[in-house]
Amino acid sequence: MTTKNCVPLACALAVLSVFTTTAAAQAPAKSAATDYPNRSTRFIVPYTPGAINDFVARLVAQKLTDAWGQQVVVDNRPGAGTLIGTELVARANPDGYTLLLVPTAFAVNVTLYPKLPYDPIRDFTPVTQIGSAPFLLVCGAQLPVKNVKELVALAKAKPGQLSYGSTGSGGSAHLMGEMFKSQTGIEMSHIPYKGLAPALTDVMAGQVSCTFGSQLAVDGNVKSGRLRALAVTSKLRSKAAPDIPSIAEQGYPEYNGTGWWGVVVPAGTPKPIVTKLNGDIVRLLSAPDVRERLLSQGVEIAASSPEQFAQFIKDEIKRWSVAVKQSGAKPD
Repeated sequence: MTTKNCVPLACALAVLSVFTTTAAAQAPAKSAATDYPNRSTRFIVPYTPGAINDFVARLVAQKLTDAWGQQVVVDNRPGAGTLIGTELVARANPDGYTLLLVPTAFAVNVTLYPKLPYDPIRDFTPVTQIGSAPFLLVCGAQLPVKNVKELVALAKAKPGQLSYGSTGSGGSAHLMGEMFKSQTGIEMSHIPYKGLAPALTDVMAGQVSCTFGSQLAVDGNVKSGRLRALAVTSKLRSKAAPDIPSIAEQGYPEYNGTGWWGVVVPAGTPKPIVTKLNGDIVRLLSAPDVRERLLSQGVEIAASSPEQFAQFIKDEIKRWSVAVKQSGAKPD
């Protein structure tokens, strides 16, 4: 139908339709982040509640809730060395409403497990690193050593008689212990536990010589005198524990066993949403109260761009693959 032959009302409608269609075509596309978030968001933590992983996630979740006016709910999904929670996010809808806290195990598991139920590079989009923290090498108060040099000397004087506890085969404490053995040339038996708490109990009782744990986990017992802190596992001293020397500065300069945390989302999440998440998390990490609370638990801020965090993850996969292969660790 042409406007020449149409009745006035039909002609008006036809013209209006043309203008409406043209205007819609010329209008800029609405950004995926324009109204994001407009409902609650799940923040998956692949560990049980408590301890350092949960602490980091809950602090970030609360600050995002405050900033957005929408709930960010921490959802603990432990099991299978973090695989259960991680796979859940890999299969989630890539809409920005499911976040994943990734720890050092995210990189370690690539080599530890012969076949993962997800691809850590293909199935996720990095958002930002949150921070990093060394572990503390601690022994029971009854062990007659006060530093790394004395621990190494005792282990060499009693080959095979000393032991170290861990949270399980392939966990951070296990790999840090194997790196320690490799670089110091000592022999210590590995005693795996189902968590750090029972390992610490046996260290304090003198049944196990030493272990590696986060500052949050060991600080109370160090201050009470039931545990003795021999070193931090980072290359440099921790700002949260400046009086404790590193293993590196005590004669083993190549030793570096730093833990870290970050945030990823399912692959395919729209870039504007990733950009908003990155900006909001980096912004909250710069707040003095957040820095203070994290540092009180030994965590130093390490915010980054999505691209920087993506490269960091690839580098960490390569670095930890060496430790896993040297240790001969197998999944529990």
